Order: sequence, then C-alpha cells, then structure tokens
Amino acid sequence: MNKEVQSIIKNLENTLSGQPWFGRAVYELLDEIDETKVSIKPNDKEHSLLELLWHMNTWADFVLAHLENKTPEEVSSIEANDWRVIDPQKHTWEKGIAELKAIHKEIISLLNEKDDSFLKEMVPGRQFNFRFMLNGLIQHNIYHAGQIAYLKKMLD
Repeated sequence: MNKEVQSIIKNLENTLSGQPWFGRAVYELLDEIDETKVSIKPNDKEHSLLELLWHMNTWADFVLAHLENKTPEEVSSIEANDWRVIDPQKHTWEKGIAELKAIHKEIISLLNEKDDSFLKEMVPGRQFNFRFMLNGLIQHNIYHAGQIAYLKKMLD
C-alpha cells in the first residue's frame, strides 16, 4: 500500500505545478521571471534568482540520489554543488528550470514504485527518515519559491 507516498506525490506536484494554497506554483512562478534579471544580486551580495534556482536543483538532486541508492561519494559530490559559483554560460535559467523539472519528474516516478513502509527507513548517512526528507523537499521548494517571488517583485 502506498497511500501516504501518493499523498506526498500529490503535495509535491501541487506545489510545483498545481494550485497550491500558498500562491502560484513553483513552475508558474519561474516561468514569469524576466531572464535578463536572473543574475542580479540585491545589494550586490544576496543570492540572485539564478543562484536560488540552482540551489533548489542541488537539493532535489540530493533527494533523487538517495531514492536511487547512490553511493555516499556520489551524494557528497551533489552536496558540494550547493551554492555553487554560477557560470552564466553553463548554468542558464532555461537549463536550470529544465533540470528542476526533470529531477522532480524522476523523483515522482521512483516514488510511484515505493510502498509506504519505505518512508520509515532512515536515509543513509543521515539522522532522518525518507518521510522527513521528502516533506523537507516540499518545504524547501516552497521556501525558495517565496524568496523568488519576493526578489521578482523587487526587480520588476
């Protein structure tokens, strides 16, 4: 039985592309961004929209790596990319959005194969279980969507 897993999937999909209670869905919000402004840092020191997007990719990729049972070394290399130095030629807005969507699509695909009992399993090398991590991903996406929405308003 995977009733709880399906609930997590529904919540994840709703925050990404549905009609969430908190406002516009993540993908809708990202699609509204003026690409000419994605590298601007407020006060020349805060995170840019582009940095926030690639940070979201890092932690979605972290979750995916654990669902795919990647090695600790592979997980560490993903974590090392957190708040990476952005190369505007490599880390484009369009590529970042495509990656965010692809990672989440794969997460959802893997979750559809899981039974609820897996949610109680501890994430390797962590002091939390898969339930906590998956709900954390949803919360993380919402948190940074709020930052992106606020930054978008500042830059418009």
